[in-house]
Amino acid sequence: MRMKEMVRRTGVHERLLRYYEQQGLLAPTRLPSGYREYSEADVETVRRIRSLLTAGLSTSVIAQVLPCVADAGDRLVPTCPELVRRLHGERQRITREIEALRASRAMLDTVLDAVPPALAR
Repeated sequence: MRMKEMVRRTGVHERLLRYYEQQGLLAPTRLPSGYREYSEADVETVRRIRSLLTAGLSTSVIAQVLPCVADAGDRLVPTCPELVRRLHGERQRITREIEALRASRAMLDTVLDAVPPALAR
C-alpha cells in the first residue's frame, strides 16, 4: 500500500512515518519510482511503535525493543531475555521521573499556598 493508505490505516501522519523510517523502526519497500510501498506487517509495526511510545519509551529504545516483542492479542509480549531487563530499567527511569514531577508539583503547591488573598481572586 502507498503512503496515503498507510496514513489512513494507522492514523499516523506521513511525517511520523518518515521519521520512524529515519530512526530505523520501519523499512518500507521502495519502488523504482521512489514511492514507498508498505505491507500489512508494516501496519502492525506502526501499531507496536505507537504502543511502545505510549508506554513512555523513546524511539532509540524502541529500535532495540521492537525486534524482541510479539503480539499476543491486545498486548505486546517480550520474546528476548535481555529485553525484560531493559524494560525493568525503563520502568525504573519512568518511576524516577514521576517522583521528580511529584516533588515539583509539591513545591509549586507550596508557592501557590502563599499567594496573598488579594491575588487569589
